[in-house]
Amino acid sequence: MQLIPAIDLKDGRCVRLYQGDFNAETVYADNPLEVFDRYLAFGARRMHLVDLDGAKDGSQRNLPLIRSMLERQAVAIQVGGGLRNLQRVRDLLAAGVERAVIGSVAVTAPDEVIAWLRELNADRLVLAFDVRIDADGTPWLTTHGWRAQSQVTLWDAVARYSEHGLRHVLCTDIARDGALTGPNLMLYREALRRFPKIRWQASGGVAAANDLRALADTGVAAVISGRALLENKIALEDLQPFLPNASFPA
Repeated sequence: MQLIPAIDLKDGRCVRLYQGDFNAETVYADNPLEVFDRYLAFGARRMHLVDLDGAKDGSQRNLPLIRSMLERQAVAIQVGGGLRNLQRVRDLLAAGVERAVIGSVAVTAPDEVIAWLRELNADRLVLAFDVRIDADGTPWLTTHGWRAQSQVTLWDAVARYSEHGLRHVLCTDIARDGALTGPNLMLYREALRRFPKIRWQASGGVAAANDLRALADTGVAAVISGRALLENKIALEDLQPFLPNASFPA
């Protein structure tokens, strides 16, 4: 399992939103490039960038910052936020982004996204499914910054896309995002049981080294971590097994 640091961008700064709420914002750095370089020093091989402004209103005001990170050519980058049409996806991939992360439109316009999977290399797309777990344990998809509840389950969505070459899924239990309460291990175990060929990326709840080890045991390919890394919740030596290029001082 690989640890992928997350950097959320809003108004040119590195921030975190609590459970997707734009009114619950914490600013961690005025210059996200400093955070990016810090994760490079940790040995990260991939990073996960979220353009929150793009997700909210479709703007591209963080694009120059994303391009600055790409110009370093030191790490593979996946980018999400506001990718609502094929041309925007093409532009990002052409700019050097390894994978485009497709969110709400994967729920609201599945036929369109299926066409993207067919036209593009499926390995360069990650479908990001944010789920709310009901009392029966069923994961229901949410959209538009978690404000809208769909009538589609995670399992039905992945089953449909799997028929068209889907390879990568980023799944977030929204109740745990930014809460440092531990990941939903049952969710990811069930995801791997149902769809063992999908390269699952887990997100939400990571707070300690034990969380990383437990997620690795579920079989997920990667874990996305934001707040825990920004707040140094995990010791560097505990991160090392999940950052293959890491070389920390003794």
